[in-house]
Amino acid sequence: MNKTLKYIVLLAIACFAGKASAQELKSEVFSLLNLDYPGLEKVKALHQEGKDEDAAKALLDYYRARTNVKTPDINLKKVTIGKEEQQWADDALKHTFFVHKGYQPSYNYGEDINWQYWPVKDNELRWQLHRHKWFTPMGKAYRVSGDEKYAKEWAHQYINWIKKNPLVKMDKKEYELVSDGKIKGEIENVRFAWRPLEVSNRLQDQTSQFQLFLPSPSFTPDFLTEFLVNYHKHAVHILGNYSDKGNHLLFEAQRMIYAGAFFPEFKDAPAWRKSGIDILNREIHVQVYEDGGQFELDPHYHLAAINIFCKALGIADVNGFRKEFPQDYLDTIESMIMFYANISFPDYTNPCFSDAKLTTKKEMVKNYKAWSKLFPKNQAIKYFATEGKEGALPDYMSKGFLKSGFFVFRNSWGTDATQMVVKAGPKAFWHCQPDNGTFELWFNGKNLFPDSGSYVYAGEGEVMEQRNWHRQTCVHNTVTLNNKNLDTTESVTKLWQPEGAIQTLVTENPGYKNLKHRRSVFFVDNTYFVIVDEMAGSAKGSINLHYQMPKGEIANSREDMTFLTQFEDGSNMKLQCFGPDGMSIKKEPGWCSTAYRKRYKRMNVSFNVRKDGEEAVRYITVIYPVKKSADAPKFAAKFKNKAFDENGLEVEVKVNGKKQSLKYKL
Repeated sequence: MNKTLKYIVLLAIACFAGKASAQELKSEVFSLLNLDYPGLEKVKALHQEGKDEDAAKALLDYYRARTNVKTPDINLKKVTIGKEEQQWADDALKHTFFVHKGYQPSYNYGEDINWQYWPVKDNELRWQLHRHKWFTPMGKAYRVSGDEKYAKEWAHQYINWIKKNPLVKMDKKEYELVSDGKIKGEIENVRFAWRPLEVSNRLQDQTSQFQLFLPSPSFTPDFLTEFLVNYHKHAVHILGNYSDKGNHLLFEAQRMIYAGAFFPEFKDAPAWRKSGIDILNREIHVQVYEDGGQFELDPHYHLAAINIFCKALGIADVNGFRKEFPQDYLDTIESMIMFYANISFPDYTNPCFSDAKLTTKKEMVKNYKAWSKLFPKNQAIKYFATEGKEGALPDYMSKGFLKSGFFVFRNSWGTDATQMVVKAGPKAFWHCQPDNGTFELWFNGKNLFPDSGSYVYAGEGEVMEQRNWHRQTCVHNTVTLNNKNLDTTESVTKLWQPEGAIQTLVTENPGYKNLKHRRSVFFVDNTYFVIVDEMAGSAKGSINLHYQMPKGEIANSREDMTFLTQFEDGSNMKLQCFGPDGMSIKKEPGWCSTAYRKRYKRMNVSFNVRKDGEEAVRYITVIYPVKKSADAPKFAAKFKNKAFDENGLEVEVKVNGKKQSLKYKL
């Protein structure tokens, strides 16, 4: 390329870059606003005189002086910024954008920002780029330091994004496509930049960014008009493209309440707010079962749903419209919190069933403190909020949520507890995995059977392979036919007896064509577990009973089918499986993921029996938690009823020679 041509190309790029961030007065904003709204009298008069530049200045003055509208997300009198957010703000000045915790260090998106850059074909990486997570930290950095560079760069990036990500109309289902080779260019970009979930995220977060940057000289009258027109476009887009169901719909509705409450000057603001409130008031009874479980059957999204419903109350409280949420809305939130408290472990962490991620105690104490303000009379919530200093624990130990299919066996609420959480519920939605019958087991400070988790969500090639691996039924603590995923996930509770010396759960799932799985769990003397799995039906093939072992040294024996952890004293377990003649054991590579794109290797094992006829395949597994490996007892176990019985079960277990009869009648 000769020097002249190179100069022309560089000049063209520079001109485009300048155009992509240039601010323009958007006079259409005045048609979107209710100019009769109190405080906009001067704006209206100037606009009617044809003086839109002056009207925009008056509008900016109005917003800078406005005090009657608030959000609960930020306190402008006490703006602080942590080290991590400061780093995100500083990196963003160089267009290195924090997009996702699973992809660190962050990627650089170029001097002339490339909003379509997709370094790893993970959909989340590209979707979440358009959530602009670094914008609010830039605003905090501006407020704390007073350095105009943050505001100037934010305004530049905001306009740059508008220019380079135009909204092209498309079918709303296309926003959720995982990948489609036919979708190219602008349309492909729209499904990432304008997916309703991301749009709603911007609607919410831009209320904080608006407040943080409003005093800046870079927040000009022209910029204000661009901001408001863009914001209005966002709300209108969601109004016509709400997700059909699930947590996305909840997020979008809650954030439309934010839009309507924070910008009441828009003509459409009352409709936005009402739309969001109506959806939440409806969906809280659609998406939450009467036992308090959220219908995606995922602890992470259950927690998210609680906080969505609470966040709507938060902005209602500071702006005076709490009465638009009835009492049963609050009652349902309270039941959801108690559901979550019951299925959580004593260290405040949650089971990582389905697509759940691991919470932290710090995060959960913060949540409980916020919830306790909403429900000051609930002594259990207060107990968890104060880490036991105030309030009181529930007056029960084990607890079943029969509609949601979550069951908790426990002998204590303290960290020294033995606690098993079983997941065996109805058909759920996208985030739920085909894992009916699986469980996690906590003993004396350690999770001894952590779920495989999810690792990633969706994308192309290797990303999708990684997701599919973690979703397999065979990488959960349950039973498969030929190691295939369950055909049906519709568990039915046949028996739940949470009291006495022998606590019992019986669930049944018609997992495969002509083959159902009955799992019976006995919690014996508040000490150990006996799990009986029966696969009955005419289907033939390999019946595989899977267990996902904890990370660390585990002694094992093929002769007696035992696994004994060799951890430090305090939290160990012995597992032994008793099955039909010919049962074999297989050790397989396993993974455990408790955070996005973070996982570690561990061992999976399966006990395998060939089913060639009508006779049911039946297993008995004894899991005995012990503080010291050396103290693990000897087991024996056998069926007393010689064949599968639709109406009951009886097994005999010996622990160090002591007999224990375990039975029930349905």
